[in-house]
Amino acid sequence: MDAESERALAARVLGGDLRAVSRAISLIEDGAPEGARLVRELFSHTGRAWVVGVTGPPGVGKSTLVDRVTRVFRSRGRRVGIVAVDPTSPFSGGAVLGDRIRMQAHAGDEGVFIRSMATRGRLGGLAKAAREAVLVLDAAGHEVVFLETVGVGQAEVDITYAADVAVVVVAPGFGDDVQAIKAGILEIADVFVVNKADCSGAEGAVARLEAMLSLGEPSQEDWRPQIIKTQATTGDGVNDFVSALDRFREYAAGDDLRYQRRCRLEASELRRLLGEAFWRHVEQLVSPSELDKVTAQLARRELDPYTAVDAIMERALAQRDADRNS
Repeated sequence: MDAESERALAARVLGGDLRAVSRAISLIEDGAPEGARLVRELFSHTGRAWVVGVTGPPGVGKSTLVDRVTRVFRSRGRRVGIVAVDPTSPFSGGAVLGDRIRMQAHAGDEGVFIRSMATRGRLGGLAKAAREAVLVLDAAGHEVVFLETVGVGQAEVDITYAADVAVVVVAPGFGDDVQAIKAGILEIADVFVVNKADCSGAEGAVARLEAMLSLGEPSQEDWRPQIIKTQATTGDGVNDFVSALDRFREYAAGDDLRYQRRCRLEASELRRLLGEAFWRHVEQLVSPSELDKVTAQLARRELDPYTAVDAIMERALAQRDADRNS
């Protein structure tokens, strides 16, 4: 794709063209150089969308809940984007499209864009390109963007670096309420949703969450995570959940919390991109066979990892200086 075509694609994204949005996300997800250049073009037009991160163990009804909440925001006239991170197919390497199947009610709605992304082995619940996909949807004018994680348990905390509000969904009767109140998940939640509240044990799940919040470390923020009961399949409690999101948004805006979180998000993203850029530089300097040799030395304990990293960094910096002087 030439520069003129890239600018034309960026202009179409900014105009809200859904085909262009889909094309842009595909370029980013594939790691194409054009994807990085598109992000450069679009970045100054982002920062307006309200990004809602939805996480929690598998099977608690995250996708159904997002589907229901999307209906509420569409009734308000808001354009909605959804990035749903699905498990990676062991056959194709792509996403297992369970989330998109559960959201077919919005298939004909031009005000809703749904994209499923595969984790591709990445831990933490998010796909590598999820952050950039959110930026594209933001630039295209989607006022609310849902970022739904794959559901990997208490280690799934990446969402706190990628969203304006973190929602943790649990369900009674599956052990998920116990999983959710482990420290890692507890500390990232701005809103808890106890879904499938018609099942026995819902009140117990709420009580345990309340108890854990009371026993937790005091937060520097005044906001106390709210606990909402829902039945996503019927829509019961969904309006209460949306009201909790609205309250948190007002709180975050008034306390400048949204800006603080955006700073944390950008710092995390900057570190990731720097790491990737440095690794690409290393790969240009060090052949695969040399890396294999270092790996073998590490395995035989002939070399420690810190010495190996220092040597590679020194070589990269020396090459940079040589390139500058040439």
